Amino acid sequence: MASPSPLSFFYILLFSSLSAISNSNPITLPLNSSPHLSSSDPLQALTFLASASKNRAHRIKTPKSNSVSKSPLSPHSYGAYSTPLSFGTPQQTLHLIFDTGSSLVWFPCTSRYLCTECSFPKIDPTGIPRFVPKLSSSSKLVGCQNPKCAWIFGPDVKSQCRSCNPKTENCTQTCPAYVVQYGSGSTAGLLLSETLDFPNKKIPNFVVGCSFLSIHQPSGIAGFGRGSESLPSQMGLKKFAYCLASRKFDDSAHSGQLILDSSGVKTSGLTYTSFRQNPSVSNHAYKEYYYLNIRKIIVGNQAVKVPYKYLVPGPDGNGGSIIDSGSTFTFMDKPVLDVVAQEFEKQLANRTRATDVETLTGLRPCFDISKEKSVEFPELIFQFKGGAKWALPLNNYFALVSSSGVACLTVVTHNTEDGGGGGPSVILGAFQQQNFYVEYDLVNERLGFRKQTCT
Repeated sequence: MASPSPLSFFYILLFSSLSAISNSNPITLPLNSSPHLSSSDPLQALTFLASASKNRAHRIKTPKSNSVSKSPLSPHSYGAYSTPLSFGTPQQTLHLIFDTGSSLVWFPCTSRYLCTECSFPKIDPTGIPRFVPKLSSSSKLVGCQNPKCAWIFGPDVKSQCRSCNPKTENCTQTCPAYVVQYGSGSTAGLLLSETLDFPNKKIPNFVVGCSFLSIHQPSGIAGFGRGSESLPSQMGLKKFAYCLASRKFDDSAHSGQLILDSSGVKTSGLTYTSFRQNPSVSNHAYKEYYYLNIRKIIVGNQAVKVPYKYLVPGPDGNGGSIIDSGSTFTFMDKPVLDVVAQEFEKQLANRTRATDVETLTGLRPCFDISKEKSVEFPELIFQFKGGAKWALPLNNYFALVSSSGVACLTVVTHNTEDGGGGGPSVILGAFQQQNFYVEYDLVNERLGFRKQTCT
């Protein structure tokens, strides 16, 4: 787990003095896939995405939780999706990564924003769009005594605020600087109170992170988790939904939809499954995830034998399953993926394994299908408590990864028996959700889904 370099604390001190109509109709925003690797090699692209998915899973499973850090966030992944959001008066629009696995909304901020180790393909670290508070008349720093400061730092933060006499001295004191840490980088900044601006709807006093330093994290994050500081919580949404466009391993543009709904009107044609109550553990990060009740994983017509402890969180918070738009590929603890992979291997025993590609990508199993005129693979189904089934189309769990005709199961793991730490045993990623309408019904505590074309 990375820690901020001394440079990050220098910038926290340098910028610590930073100055700074209700409508019930659903708001629909475009949801675009983030830039991909510039390489045209599908094998290289898939290897990159598999590695990014593993890093993301490690951060979700082993989040750091203390009074001065907000967790968790992943490093920028080319498998993520972004959406445009407008803040300020007059408004400034930035594209933020859409993430249901975290809650803080933050953007690159101030003209002096610095991002180190951010030379990604198609991203110029010196040209990253920034929010400039001094250009907005509605921008102000969140005070230390403001209850919203406690959203990030907990109720004890007020005891850390300096006492003073407002009649004899300036008692303006800002909420402490936040430091967000994740697998391979970090971001730091101060909380702003700003206006979030949609067509025909403004949300004043919206708390957003003004990051002035990032490491390996060029884009901001739109947090849609269950925390008080998330976008759905601050907007008082009754539900939100998205439709992720099919992801291709090239540089073509794809976009889907993000729907913010405060009306609560029922959506037709959805299959629902209840969210599971989050584990009662001290680590605040586990309270931000959307837990599901997966009871069976079915390959073909065969339910694989997943030990119960991996399907249901224990008293320590380990185990269970969550859904996460910020993860590219689905993650499974090694004991879970072992039985799933073995069942695919058993039912596809007549096909040639591409072990060289498995070694390069870390994905398994992979099969050579170059000589086949048509491809038939066993269906992959997640069955939830109560009987609801999420049956995935083949393109959502197998990917063609080389011009020679090799297909790999797009599920990742860590090569240890516990899957790389505690936390959720299954993380249902964005690749498996593509071309599905997915609804988070926050009032009725349930997830709805239906298959549809999202482009």
